[in-house]
Amino acid sequence: MEDSSQSANAMTSPGRTSRRGEYTSSPGRDLPPFEDESEGLLGDSLLPEEEEDGDGEELIGDGMERDYRAIPALDTYEAEGLDLDEELSELSPGARAAAEEAMRIRDREHGVSGRLRRGLLYDSEDEDDERPAARRRRLAERAAEGATEEEDMIESIENLEDMKGHTVREWVSMLAPRLEIYNRFKNFLRTHVDENGHNVFKEKISDMCKENKESLVVNYEDLAAREHVLAYFLPEAPSEMLKIFDEAGKEVVMAMYPKYDRIAHEIHVRICNLPLVEEIRSLRQLHLNQLIRTSGVVSSCTGVLPQLGMVKYNCNKCSFVLGPFFQSQTQEVKPGSCPECQSQGPFQINMEETVYQNYQRITIQESPGKVAAGRLPRSKDAILLADLVDSCKPGDEIELTGIYHNNYDGSLNTSNGFPVFATVILANHVSCKDDGLAVAELTEEDIKAIVTLSKDERIGERLFASVAPSIYGHEDIKRALALALFGGEPKNPGGKHKVRGDINVLLCGDPGTAKSQFLKYVEKVASRSVFTTGQGASAVGLTAYVQRHPVSREWTLEAGALVLADRGVCLIDEFDKMNDADRTSIHEAMEQQSISISKAGIVTSLQARCTVMAAANPIGGRYDPSLTFAENVDLTEPIVSRFDVLCVVRDTVDPVQDEMLARFVVGSHIKHHPGSSKDGASEEPLLLTNTSQAPPVAQELLRKYIMYAKERVHPKLNQMDQDKVARIYSDLRRESIATGSIPITVRHIESMIRMAEAHAKMHLRDYVLEDDVNMAIRVVLESFIDTQKFSIMRSMRKTFARYLAFRKDNNELLLFILKQLVAEQTSYLRSRYGVQSDSVQIAEKDLQEKARLINIHALTDFYDSLPFQSNKFSYDGKKKVIVQQM
Repeated sequence: MEDSSQSANAMTSPGRTSRRGEYTSSPGRDLPPFEDESEGLLGDSLLPEEEEDGDGEELIGDGMERDYRAIPALDTYEAEGLDLDEELSELSPGARAAAEEAMRIRDREHGVSGRLRRGLLYDSEDEDDERPAARRRRLAERAAEGATEEEDMIESIENLEDMKGHTVREWVSMLAPRLEIYNRFKNFLRTHVDENGHNVFKEKISDMCKENKESLVVNYEDLAAREHVLAYFLPEAPSEMLKIFDEAGKEVVMAMYPKYDRIAHEIHVRICNLPLVEEIRSLRQLHLNQLIRTSGVVSSCTGVLPQLGMVKYNCNKCSFVLGPFFQSQTQEVKPGSCPECQSQGPFQINMEETVYQNYQRITIQESPGKVAAGRLPRSKDAILLADLVDSCKPGDEIELTGIYHNNYDGSLNTSNGFPVFATVILANHVSCKDDGLAVAELTEEDIKAIVTLSKDERIGERLFASVAPSIYGHEDIKRALALALFGGEPKNPGGKHKVRGDINVLLCGDPGTAKSQFLKYVEKVASRSVFTTGQGASAVGLTAYVQRHPVSREWTLEAGALVLADRGVCLIDEFDKMNDADRTSIHEAMEQQSISISKAGIVTSLQARCTVMAAANPIGGRYDPSLTFAENVDLTEPIVSRFDVLCVVRDTVDPVQDEMLARFVVGSHIKHHPGSSKDGASEEPLLLTNTSQAPPVAQELLRKYIMYAKERVHPKLNQMDQDKVARIYSDLRRESIATGSIPITVRHIESMIRMAEAHAKMHLRDYVLEDDVNMAIRVVLESFIDTQKFSIMRSMRKTFARYLAFRKDNNELLLFILKQLVAEQTSYLRSRYGVQSDSVQIAEKDLQEKARLINIHALTDFYDSLPFQSNKFSYDGKKKVIVQQM
């Protein structure tokens, strides 16, 4: 109390008490330390006198000096409470300031929030504590000028993080934190630079304004690196934070382009690259009112509708304009009564002054590859507003960032009872995951590895061997699937005549030959794929169908499997089990790559630019080689002609091949068994991953290689040998008429061109070379010959032998010849002696004679090759014989 009395005593000047009731002290007297100014500074006896004076007194005027005249009766104090014994000297200004500071520190330590009285000296903290409006104005001015002090920034971060017991939503809605968030985000937009020192958002805003857009995309990772408090608040209170961000973004844009508000009235900040990606299936009440990121396929979307943003009403009785009322997403806002005439209505919407915004509702469904077996794919409605409308269409695979909140749905509440609410995602950012985006995800190291791999001389054989390495043999199927995965080049000259670039493949043959396994492998390795079965697919399920929306009652278009697989692969197993009516529905999709809809007043065409890979079983379950392909398979001629490659798989009996296949399967099971500890035993079968000697490519690298080649490599046909293609086409037509097998049409010429382009893509070449054409001719010929009767097949192989021998390994040809010699020798021994011997010997000169016929003279490399040894052959150089152990 003494400090207080000293301070008061030091600051009072000698004077008298006026009639207004102001006490002044005589020299040498102290003021009592009043805790309440209203009680201590106003005498009780003077209050009634002041109240009776109705007009008050003139404070400044001619009689001002009378207030300071001597009045002895009033210049006295009661002795109680005064330290009259101690003489106190006057304080110097420095000592007085030190005393004020000491009292402030004491108050803070004891938790006293307010002062006993306002400091008599000016202190900057007084303004901060007592006048928050002035402090906010000063901070805003400093932020607008771009001048930020280190100490203020540290203090403001502490203020933002300390929410004083409020929730995040309450805290960011309060005025002071809201202003701080606004200033910080504005500063972030102005000053954020990348690793090269370029101003990121200056370029983004410039690009945005050039295209007359109103969306400013902000990377969440950049925001978290610079402003971690804002990044923490954003997912917790997204509605409030995004509103602040939009205001700050608009101010920054208007500072750069002052008249841009004539083009875009609002600027929307879009958040991308949110770290956590939620599956649609895993959304729960925990995520309500949170910012989430999810992905899926757009299955349907409505038209673009106008939604009320700010609404005004006309009073029908007095024509007064009510409003504006700001419309929320959840409920309709209606005026209560007219402030002009006090009537309760009716009110009519003022169409001219009401502000609308674009509105579209889409349904996003789980990607087919992510749905667990036996589960229905979940779907969720999303609302696109403003410039997000029409940013995606049915069939697009998108990544959606938005606010997950509940929405009142009358039909749901009627069926489930009141407390249940429907949920909807209010979209903030939409990005389509097409092939271009997938390539953008490749790192520089990936691209470097891809280019290095493409320079390998045997890259073609390595890629063929890499397709389904867990399946033994079937090189022709692997070759066809590899070419189909890379695909040809679509052509549309002048936008008048469209020619597809996708290669369609049909696998047909005996059961147990891994046809479905091939399709499942492609589903995993393709960047976008949809798997379906013939029995479980209907015509509308494959193409598209029209249905009424259950709430809005308007017709909507739902995409089928072929539309969802746009720019990808559609895999159809059990193709022969489909109904004829359903199968004919995909004719248009396989050739024109579009699906035309004309139902319920909706006439449109959807894109279905996808590769179709189908697997079918022959009639009766087994393929009969004595019959033609058309007699073996219950498929019509139009559908067969739309497949570029027909792969016929026969389950032939070959003791050596069967034993190697069994070893491979058993070794594969041992290798992948959970409790496998015999690593040495599992190493040997890995050498037999397929019958090709080329080392396979790692599956992850293969997937990236295909992605890169499809997006970046577009080979041209300038150097293509046209005469060779024309000649082979005429020869095939002649053989087709003579044998009565599958008809050869102009589509087969296009198939050859597509496969030549696909082979050039595999080598990352810009032009189609002769090797590519020869490989395409070989694949088409093998496909054609495999569909012939067994009696015609051998003669046809001799006719086209020079084409079929292209790029075939000499060791492969020699092994084929050696197996024929072994089969003849075994047949001779069985018929002569009636016993099965354990080993068979072939004279080397017999193999040399056969090899000379196909221009092969050196056999030394063949004796050291893997196929020779893996088939249990050995060469005895002394006796000049080849021995096979049976």
